[in-house]
Amino acid sequence: MTRVRGAVPRVVSLVPSLTEAVAVTAPGLLVGATDWCSHPAGLDVARIGGTKNPDVPAVLALRPDLVLANEEENRAPDLDALRAGGAEVLVTEVRTLDQGLAALGDVLAACGAPRRPSWLAEAEEAWAAAEPVAEEEVTAVVPIWRRPWMVLGRDTFAGDLLARLGVRNLYADHPERYPKVPAGELAAARPRLVVLPDEPYRFTADDGPEAFPGAAAALVDGRMLTWYGPSLARAPMLLARDLRAALR
Repeated sequence: MTRVRGAVPRVVSLVPSLTEAVAVTAPGLLVGATDWCSHPAGLDVARIGGTKNPDVPAVLALRPDLVLANEEENRAPDLDALRAGGAEVLVTEVRTLDQGLAALGDVLAACGAPRRPSWLAEAEEAWAAAEPVAEEEVTAVVPIWRRPWMVLGRDTFAGDLLARLGVRNLYADHPERYPKVPAGELAAARPRLVVLPDEPYRFTADDGPEAFPGAAAALVDGRMLTWYGPSLARAPMLLARDLRAALR
């Protein structure tokens, strides 16, 4: 993997998780980030549009040494356009916790971070010590959108995190990664638990649980479930807390 060389590398991130990771680890490297890059709070860099619709000329105008992207969050045509404009683009693929931890190390090294951050070691330790939230495996469905209903399917980062906490996604063997499933079918699957994150769709106590009568409903911080970055150090504790509370 190419390592950015130079006095102060200029980095643009198109991935909220990676924006937070770089900004926390090596302040001053980031010169641009998406409108959805909400962490760390108060990040003062140029905003270059969304993850799905970045302003390619605006990114190139920042003269980045490296653009950070993800194969799921960003569109190939935008990344191709950045490369055609002369930008070096590093694309991560993160579908498991292990992939996420490895990608973070690679990204930070490529950005020229002076050392491996302590939060990354803390995240590895926290997840290595994570325990199931119940004595028996818990079956669940994990909606990510409503109107239409969409859920976690196969090969997802969030699904892997839940599995490490003893929660089995009933749609983990679905041929699609984010299938659209009618509400009636979801309820008929009879999950013990429905996990409702607050992003990308903002599920609340009044919007989501009512569609799953008989199932325990866990409202969780979507960042803890789907972001790979500094939040991973606290994610197992906070997710386990909310899952256990729902199962009581």
